[in-house]
Parts: sequence; structure tokens; C-alpha cells
Amino acid sequence: MKNLRSLKKYFLRYKWYLISGLIFIAISNLFAVYAPVIVRNVIDSVQHKVNLQQIFWYGIMLLAFALLRGVFMFLMRQTIIVMSRHIEYAQKNEIYAHYQQLDIKFFKQHFTGDLMNRISEDVSRVRMYTGPSIMYFTNMLVLTIMSIWGMLRVNPLLTCYVIAPLPFLAISIYWVNKIIFNKSSKIQAQLSVLTSGAQESYSGIRVIKSFVQEEKMMAFFEQNSEAYRKSAINLSLTEAFYFPSMNLFIGLSMLTTVLIGGKYAINGTITMGNIAEFVMYINMLMFPISSIGMVASMTQRAGASQKRIDEFLNTQPEITSKPGAEKHTVTGSVSFSNVSFTYPHTGITAIKNFNLDVKPGQKIAVMGKTGSGKSTIAHLLLRMYDPTNGSVLLDNKKLVDIDLQDMRRQIGYTPQDVFLFSDTIYNNIKFGKADADETTIKKVAKIASLDKEIAQQAKGYETLIGERGVMLSGGQKQRLVLARALLKNSKILLLDDCLSAVDTQTEKNILSQLKDYVEDKTVFVMTHRVFTTWDFDKIIVLDHGAIAEQGTHDELMALDGTYAQLYRHQTSLE
Repeated sequence: MKNLRSLKKYFLRYKWYLISGLIFIAISNLFAVYAPVIVRNVIDSVQHKVNLQQIFWYGIMLLAFALLRGVFMFLMRQTIIVMSRHIEYAQKNEIYAHYQQLDIKFFKQHFTGDLMNRISEDVSRVRMYTGPSIMYFTNMLVLTIMSIWGMLRVNPLLTCYVIAPLPFLAISIYWVNKIIFNKSSKIQAQLSVLTSGAQESYSGIRVIKSFVQEEKMMAFFEQNSEAYRKSAINLSLTEAFYFPSMNLFIGLSMLTTVLIGGKYAINGTITMGNIAEFVMYINMLMFPISSIGMVASMTQRAGASQKRIDEFLNTQPEITSKPGAEKHTVTGSVSFSNVSFTYPHTGITAIKNFNLDVKPGQKIAVMGKTGSGKSTIAHLLLRMYDPTNGSVLLDNKKLVDIDLQDMRRQIGYTPQDVFLFSDTIYNNIKFGKADADETTIKKVAKIASLDKEIAQQAKGYETLIGERGVMLSGGQKQRLVLARALLKNSKILLLDDCLSAVDTQTEKNILSQLKDYVEDKTVFVMTHRVFTTWDFDKIIVLDHGAIAEQGTHDELMALDGTYAQLYRHQTSLE
């Protein structure tokens, strides 16, 4: 199948496993096809009243051949099946590495459950092809050739009668294969939907329980599960067609051997031993030929799964370091020149003709209502997206001319959508900088006003916070993410609504300590609240992606516009 051609690189990588396995298959079957010859000699010798000692030695030979065949079958599995495990390991690593390279746009367009299904279920089905399927098919092919050759040496005409049903078998396999492929593709797609639904339910279990929607979610899952069950049963019914058809064709071959072979034996054309030899060859072929259905099913499923895997592997990230991109030590100068940006997956224009020049060490506040484009400024500066129009410059260099990974390492970022790993507090902070020492980690935790609360935990920094930080409050999550960003000690720091879940007093403590820490850094604060304790060099007020007001605090207060109204409202509440 053309969808499985992409596995060629893996077979070449582990070619010695494959070649050794094929050799072992041939040798094991060589011992198998000699057994009927010995049985024929025994039966023919008995008819001529041979002595018991000769029969005894024939028995020893049969036992030796059986043992040798077993040894080489063991080696066959230890090479081909082990090869399939190596391929599975390599393929999962390749898919995971490719996921890491893809940009934000890709992940916004695909469900997490679907991503997980392709790296687990689909890869497992491909492994069934690279291991058992290849092994069974090769075994069937070699054994069939050797057996037919053995039968041809005895009587070519009788052999033709015996193998006559096989072309009909091939036609039935080809017909059912096409059906299985289509149904396998449908089942894998349904499984992705089922997995995505389950994953979202587990992640949002607190929301489900708070709105008492357990029954509704259960009904939704049962509906998708029932659709998957029906499709799987339908596929099983199709696959079940193989095995009765195999037995039918094998039975016809056996009947032909007995009837026509018996006639030839009566006429003296062949011996009784030859009939026994033919019967053994046919019995020997029974399992390999009956496994055609299983092999075809595994191959079709693997083809459907590999097609889904290749869809993602062939998806290339749009945001990459262009050839020749240089590493650059960031000093903190930032410039947006006539920048406009429209999200490709929604068509919403988030930024319109945005211009801004920031010198190293300046503090910039970007304010606006929800959806005004504040987070988009951070995404563009981190080059999660490229502008639709205009350009973003870092130290007078276009972002596209700077090595992407190197640039991101030098920018600290606290995303609006807080994400924590199911690990300890210490490791979640250390994620910001892998080589950070314990002293520095505790220092940034103190700046984020998190140190006292950590000390109250029984295990301190080694406290496990659960999946996505479920053991922490909203404010604690934000402060932990802030500490992670501060740990990088970057020249540029992007704070995207990083204290929205923190109480007023804690916010003042954090801002007070943070002010000294970021004195020599360029800081962008995306917020809908006014930071009264900070003196920003420039305040930008966004409205539907466009700059509505900009200037210093005093300039905007004199303007008596949106910012002035927001400032008076907030300070009156305080």
C-alpha cells in the first residue's frame, strides 16, 4: 500500500533485523517441508516391510526437524518482532519531536485527543504491520512456495488440482481489503473524537460537576461510544468473512487430494505415501493461508493509521528560523512598524496598523478591554505568529532574521492562560531555566510573594500540585508562572494579565518587589487594570486592535479619555 511507503526509512535503519528474520523464516520452513518427505518414506517403507530400526531413525529425524524448526521460529520472532518495537519507539519519538516543532496555529486547529490518538493507537496499529503482519506474510509466502514445489516434484497435475481454489481466494481477499481500509479509516476518526471528548471531560471535571452536567456529558460520551462500537462490530463482521472462506478453500483442496490422489494411487501413478505427503502439505498451509485475512486486516488498518500519521508529519510549521538566521544577544529594544495581524483560523483582525518604539529598559503598559489585542502583541513579539502586514524588530533586527529558539530563550513570558505541569512546585518554577540553582529559585518565588505559602506546605517546594496545578488557587497559579518567567532573568519580560487573580494587597507587594528586579529590563504589561505603583514610560490603550490613546500617565490624564476614566474609577474603589 502506498500509505506504508513512508516506513521504508525505518526498514532501512533496522535492515539487519529484517534480513536476519527473513533468513530465519526460510530456514524454519525448510525443516518444515522436509517432514512430509520423511512421512512419505515411512509409509512407503512400511508397505515394503522395512525393519523397525529404520522407522526409529525416521522418527528421530522428525523430532530433530521439529526442534530445529522451533529454534529458528524463536529467532524469527526475536528479530522481526523486536524490529517492530524499535520502529514503534522511533516513530513515536519522531511524531512527538514533530509536534514540538509545529506552531500555535496547528494546535488551535486540532484536538488534543486526536494528537494523542495518532501517537498511541495509530502507531500501535502500524507496529502490528511492521512486526506480526510482515512475519506472517513472509512465512506464508515462503512456506507456500516450498510446499507447492514439494508437491510439483511428486505430481504436477495433482498439484494443479489442489491449488486451483487459490485464485478465488486471492479475489475475495482483494475485494474485502478495500472495504476494510475504508471502515478502518472511519473507525480511527471516530476513536479520535471519542478520545478528545474524554480528555476534555477529565480536564473540565470541576466545571461539569459545578453545573451538574454529568448526565449530559455521559450521554454525549455514550453516543460517540455507541457509534464507535457499531463501526467496530461492522468491521469485525467484514473481517469474519475471511476465516470461513479460508476454511472453505482449504477444505476443497483437501477433498481434491483425497479423491483425485486416491484415484492416482489406485492406478499406480503415485504411492499411498504421496497422498499422506500432500495431505501434510495442505495441513501445513492451513494456518499460513488462513492468516491471510488477519494479515490483510492488519495491513489495511496500518495503512489507514499511517495515512493519519503522515498527515501530521507532512504538516510543516509556518513559523521557523529561516536559513541563515543568526543568534543575537537581546538588549531590549523593540519596534512595531505598521503591524497588522489577522488570525488565520478565525479571520479576526486583532491588530490594526500598530506602531511602537521601545528603548532598552523602558516599561510599557498595554491596556484595553477583553479582545482588544493585548495578548496578540505578546504573541507577535514572541513570534508565535508573523504579522499579516508590517514588521516587528528586536534591536533593529527583524524577528524573521533572528534564530527563533535563541530569541525565545531571551524573552520571559507569563501567558494569560496559565499552564502548570503535574509535578512539584520546585520543578514547575525550574522549568523556566533548567540550570537554575535553588537559591535563585527561592529568590524569584519570594518576588512573586509565593515563598510564605510554599513554606506552609508539608513538603515545601517538593509539594506535588496535581494536573494543571489543581491543588493551587488561581492566584497561586499565576504567581508560580510569574516566578517561572522571572527565573529566566531576560532582558525583555512580557506580563500578560499575570496578576488578575491576585488580591489587591498581594498585588502591591509583588509590584513593589518586581519594580526593583526589572529596573534594567524592558517590560510589557498587558492588563485591563491600572498599576498605580509603577511609572510607565508609555501607556498604550487599545480599542479593537487599534491604538486609541498613548502617552505617559500625566499625558493621558490630561487627555481625559478612556485611561483617565479607568484610573479614576479604580482609585476611587481603592
